[in-house]
Amino acid sequence: MKLSSLLLLSLAGATAWAGATAWAGAAPVTVDGGQLEGVTHGGVVAYRGIPYAAAPVGPLRWRAPQPVVPWQGVRVADSYGNDCAQLPFPQDSAPLRTTPSEDCLYLNVWRPAASAAPRPVMVWIHGGGFVTGGSSPAVYDGAALASEGVVLVSLNYRLGRLGFFAHPALTAENPDQPQGNYAVMDQLAALQWVQRNIARFGGDPGNVTIFGESAGGSAVGFLLATPMARGLFHKAIIESGALRYSLTPFGSATEGAQKQGVDFAAAAGVAGADTDVAALRALPTEALTRNVSFMSRDSTFSGPIRDGRLIPETPLAAFAAGRQAKVPLIIGSNSFEWGFMTMPGFPATAKPVEQVLAEFGPLAGQARKAYASAIERKGLELDARLFSDRTFVEPSRAGARDQAAAGVPAYLYRFSYIAESERAGAPGALHATELPFVFGTVRARYGDRATLTDERISAELRARWIAFARNGAPQASGLPAWPRYSGQRDQLLDIDTKTQVLSGVDRARLDVVEAQATR
Repeated sequence: MKLSSLLLLSLAGATAWAGATAWAGAAPVTVDGGQLEGVTHGGVVAYRGIPYAAAPVGPLRWRAPQPVVPWQGVRVADSYGNDCAQLPFPQDSAPLRTTPSEDCLYLNVWRPAASAAPRPVMVWIHGGGFVTGGSSPAVYDGAALASEGVVLVSLNYRLGRLGFFAHPALTAENPDQPQGNYAVMDQLAALQWVQRNIARFGGDPGNVTIFGESAGGSAVGFLLATPMARGLFHKAIIESGALRYSLTPFGSATEGAQKQGVDFAAAAGVAGADTDVAALRALPTEALTRNVSFMSRDSTFSGPIRDGRLIPETPLAAFAAGRQAKVPLIIGSNSFEWGFMTMPGFPATAKPVEQVLAEFGPLAGQARKAYASAIERKGLELDARLFSDRTFVEPSRAGARDQAAAGVPAYLYRFSYIAESERAGAPGALHATELPFVFGTVRARYGDRATLTDERISAELRARWIAFARNGAPQASGLPAWPRYSGQRDQLLDIDTKTQVLSGVDRARLDVVEAQATR
């Protein structure tokens, strides 16, 4: 489809995707568990709140996902299932539209209403630091992408201590099964559901692209790295993923994630490493979500765990050793991910420059030169640039380089576009700001402030992501060619008002960050 046609479709349907008041019933389909009736509007059929596993509550808390409980009759899939239990982040630009609950293993499907040959499938994994977020936010509505020819799936997965928790009593209960990383087990279960069921929605189970942002991008990295996900997807997109994620070792009762689990249980009144599992599962949800939020983490929360089986290593360790899935990859970050630290009112004090540079050890002189402009600007500029580079930008370059070295297509990008209504106050394209452009939901995000240029950038970005989902190359008619990444050329696509291919972007900064990370 020509880009001009995509833009016209985007403008015509932009408001329609935001609401569901005019949706009408669609013919039932049969999936794991029973029959579903979707809702149709504007050439798209949506099925929301589909259970892909049994509710992980009571005796199923901290267990691998179990088969879905069948239902009687036709289930009307017209509303989202609960997002997973959490402490919602009040400043989230993608606020939830459900009440969080432990009963949350639901996914959603959008498909074109018109029948056609099997269509490419895109599976969305939301971000939120593995502690917040869900599939219900309006920004993640899949109708615009589905209207352009893909089957879009979004999913919930367990968060916080419900998603990542290790304890000797749990290990003793199921010693031969993977432990601790229940969030990733959920993502695997959802991908297995896609393989079994997506053909009934017109999707091609042999052409599945997984994509995610922030923690969702990290999750895509884990799925690329784990042998347990082989064959469940065929392409991947990582948006602002922390691929050098510091994993907590599984450990024992005296170290690692199990030690954190024992410490948490003791603080919650369930003392002892050999405690009854039932006492842990009887803890109220509020006790598990307390003190685990997007901006602060209790020291007894492990996050993702290096368990040696499901997550044997960090994504970049797998990439560097050639142990990752060899599938086409889009990977990148935004121009100033953590730039909000430099904005007025951010509650932090800048570290002394010499203290920051001392972290680089013998590379301090190289770092001083590479970050000279940030040092000159003072304030939190250096802290913000370093966090952005260490967490998102440099790992993206390394992931692209290692995937390319494995002989598969890799495409590196930088998203630099700032919505026109935000330009007066934003120091760059901040973390997660690409999402409404990817999903075609700029009206849901910016309302009447969304402009024609915003819509154009969204149409261009969707055209590239959809082309990649179709055939593994993010090239679209009327747009600049996006070259495959190679370490020698070090090229990326800078996505902005004028999108262009650039070489060696921020190389001095990224080289010293990588040298520090790998020495």
